[in-house]
Amino acid sequence: MTGNCLVRFSGVSYTYPGAAAPAIADIDLEIASGEWMAVLGCNGSGKSTLAKHLNALLVPAQGDCFVDELNTRSEDGKRSARRAVSMVFQNPENQIIAAVVEEDVAFGPENLGLPPEEIRERVRWALDVSGLGEMARKPVYALSGGQKQRLAVAGAIAQKPPCLVLDEATTMLDPRGRQDLMEVLSTLHSDGMTLVSITHRLEEILRCDRCIVLSKGRISWSGTPRELFLLGEELDRWGLEIPGMVKVWRELVKKGLLKAEIPPRMGEMVEALCR
Repeated sequence: MTGNCLVRFSGVSYTYPGAAAPAIADIDLEIASGEWMAVLGCNGSGKSTLAKHLNALLVPAQGDCFVDELNTRSEDGKRSARRAVSMVFQNPENQIIAAVVEEDVAFGPENLGLPPEEIRERVRWALDVSGLGEMARKPVYALSGGQKQRLAVAGAIAQKPPCLVLDEATTMLDPRGRQDLMEVLSTLHSDGMTLVSITHRLEEILRCDRCIVLSKGRISWSGTPRELFLLGEELDRWGLEIPGMVKVWRELVKKGLLKAEIPPRMGEMVEALCR
């Protein structure tokens, strides 16, 4: 295991009690420190099961998962994984604890036993990064769905974890809410945080460094977003839908009007199409 590797899966399989087949099987995977990785797949492909192994909510039935060089099968490994990896789930309501925005963000740092001044500093930083700095004293019920999801992110990052995992965190958001959340994630990634985005929305992976595709609990493909968008029938077989802008791009490539290499950012696509 290299020093730059934050998470390593070695032959990891997991079967839920009573299930006929494993949810994930024979997963070999490394996630580098500072990397933004997307885990893609249709419903039932094993994405959430894989995500829950990252911070030891689940422990492998077979194989081993190492987080920050510790095996999550051990008690020390579980504790280390839960400090190193914070998770944001699909429904922010399930993660919001307090009635006031800043009190909710402070919940995690308080449970780490940090000094009051450090807690206040972490709350200010997390709210500013999440774009909620002016809403610190607002009641949570006054927030929109997108703001609540950013509050869930703020609560997760206030614990200063090396890695943040988002399990379908944009599913319940409207397009503006998704865009706002993606901007927050881009800021965190620029600051060196490791990100793992669990999603089936391919438009969300343009900013990622790498993506893997899960199908029937196994890794079917691994590569960059650019390489993924150049695939053909495989995407349909995996139940993944190409973003509209990429479909336009591919049609123009077929007509010889644009080069085959797809830009990594949606804004770059728009600029190229306008040219």
